[in-house]
Amino acid sequence: MLLKEGSKGEDVKNLQEKLGLKADGAFGPNTTDAVKSFQTKNGLTPDGVVGPMTWERIMGKNLVVDTPQVAPQVGGLKLDKLKGHIPDSVIAQIPEVAAKFKIDTALKLAHFLAQCGHESGGFKVVNENLNYSADGLKKIFPKYFPGNLAESYARNPEKIAAKVYGGRMGNGDETTKEGWKFRGRGFIQLTGKHNYTEFGKAINEDVTANPDVVATKYPLLSAAWFFHKNCLHRCVDASDACVTSVTKCVNGGTIGLPDRLKHFKEYLNLLK
Repeated sequence: MLLKEGSKGEDVKNLQEKLGLKADGAFGPNTTDAVKSFQTKNGLTPDGVVGPMTWERIMGKNLVVDTPQVAPQVGGLKLDKLKGHIPDSVIAQIPEVAAKFKIDTALKLAHFLAQCGHESGGFKVVNENLNYSADGLKKIFPKYFPGNLAESYARNPEKIAAKVYGGRMGNGDETTKEGWKFRGRGFIQLTGKHNYTEFGKAINEDVTANPDVVATKYPLLSAAWFFHKNCLHRCVDASDACVTSVTKCVNGGTIGLPDRLKHFKEYLNLLK
């Protein structure tokens, strides 16, 4: 199930009837606006696209459509406690994301948000910065830039990504520029054609056709998919050792560990 602007048919008519719109079966701007309003009031990602979860909520019972908005919850957790600590736009996405990828306890959510927050500079950065100097390339990617090779790539993010990510993670070789096309995006920097393909399958959308949606539309959802697939099983307790283990899974090392620990404890205290 995926309905969006331009869709037509009986499903659109049923959707419009539930939203109190003229049921003409054509998904236009008015329907998009109504869907966004519904999603906002029901703690869903307000993108105007009707996927399986939005469809089930709209077509189900006991929905919040015209009643005053209440604080979204995840497994009984009142997410309004996070206000002022995490952007409201991120908080609004948590219920759908948490339900889909089982990040649904105070412990799991605190681990997840601490990693997302650090990796994205406070939920602000959704695109990988590859604007390296020659010295930076030699330091960070020494095996890819031996000798003076870095000089011809410096300050050229597209060339750098094509070189560093070419021929791995499902990408074609450097000449295909797929390393650039599938560079890191989202709050935990989804990287590589293979990951983009698998994430797309998980949400029933071909994100490889337009990879930028990972940054613009699915920064938290893509991070949750990666976290669920690779790191969620490590969220066993609230110890520093556990945060370190999760950090190694997300980061590949322990860069920024003090900041991740700080925010993990902050979010856990707010949520528990």
